[in-house]
Amino acid sequence: MGAAVVRQLEPLGAEIHVIDLKEPPVPVAGFHPVDLTDPEATAAAVEAIGGRIDSLFNCAGLPGGRFSDIDTMLVNFVGQRHLADLVVERMEPGAAIASISSGAGAGWQGNIEKWMPLATTEGFAAGKQWLEEHPAEIASGYAPSKEVIIVWTVWRSLALAEKGIRINCTLPGPTDTPMMPDFEEQMGKAFMDNYPIPLGHRQTADEQAAPLVFLNSPAASAITGESILTDGGTMAALSVGTLDVSAFGF
Repeated sequence: MGAAVVRQLEPLGAEIHVIDLKEPPVPVAGFHPVDLTDPEATAAAVEAIGGRIDSLFNCAGLPGGRFSDIDTMLVNFVGQRHLADLVVERMEPGAAIASISSGAGAGWQGNIEKWMPLATTEGFAAGKQWLEEHPAEIASGYAPSKEVIIVWTVWRSLALAEKGIRINCTLPGPTDTPMMPDFEEQMGKAFMDNYPIPLGHRQTADEQAAPLVFLNSPAASAITGESILTDGGTMAALSVGTLDVSAFGF
């Protein structure tokens, strides 16, 4: 999805700097190979970019499973939050942040009390310490990380709004990316193949990138603190009972 965002930004004339372990799919102004579990490397990359930053796209992620719960939480939340905190210092009014959560985090409203202590820790070290002290809460890594991204986005939006900065996130459903085999391994291929999507197809990386680009654009200037479902209609249909949960095999 991050690569798709880069491909969509390039023809818009954006000055793109990529912080990732993988090289970008098109020529960019700067590529900084960084592991988000290394806060010093993240800080060095932001310093190397320098200058004003108008938009941050938090697209890095681990699927859990073959990755430890701690590493999954660090990459999917604590490391991304650390990056956002660094970038905010270089943002001016009108700037925006868009992060990728997941439909797996759609139950976040029932777990706000659970995740606020983590969402409100200050700094990378404090966030990592909280994770190490709460192994039961972060079990499986992936869904917990996606819930806390949303809680943090909502909580952080007010303080950032006072600076004229917007922050939002998207909640994709099953999407055709290199992560899909991991989800098939964890959930079962039959489950993923039969996952009900009202629009009738798994989304593509480009379909997920477009809402992110929109959210960080002036066209979304009235939108902040929102978690936008980009799952082809699954969660909406479940919420009003038009999609039977037995379709999931439960």
